[in-house]
Amino acid sequence: MQDIYDKARQIKLVIFDVDGVLTDGALFIGDDGQEYKAFHSRDGHGMKMLMHSGVELAIITGRTSEVVKHRIADLGIKHIYQGQLDKRIAFASLLEDMGLSAVQVAYVGDDVVDLPVMTKVGLAIAVQDAHPLVLQHAHWQTPHGGGRGAGRDVCELIMDAQGTLQSALDSYLE
Repeated sequence: MQDIYDKARQIKLVIFDVDGVLTDGALFIGDDGQEYKAFHSRDGHGMKMLMHSGVELAIITGRTSEVVKHRIADLGIKHIYQGQLDKRIAFASLLEDMGLSAVQVAYVGDDVVDLPVMTKVGLAIAVQDAHPLVLQHAHWQTPHGGGRGAGRDVCELIMDAQGTLQSALDSYLE
């Protein structure tokens, strides 16, 4: 676990996939074509806490969805890339725009389409119920599944490693 904490201490940016990571992967599509997704509220609060601690967040997802746009705007995440069939392009853009090296980035994924970026970052994270090949290439696996608190697991791991978690939690007890 010490190796994971060493990697997490260096993280300046966390990139999340959406379907299967921030959701359980289920897609609800109405007769009118409207798409619905369920997000876990604790993931969202963890993401806000992580941003408040100084770590930037980004979303790279293969699908394009108004629901995701609304959720990400609600969380205050500035970097969002939807419709990314090759996630490496958005990843390269983020590194260049933010002046970061790959070792300063964590990526959270669940499926094989995430591997081209996961294998390049400093901290590759798979949600508990990720595809076996993704689990094999992850540095760390979340205790919870996608859409069931995995996002919060990631945020708290990084904050704990960077020494910001306890003060953030203590602030709720004042």
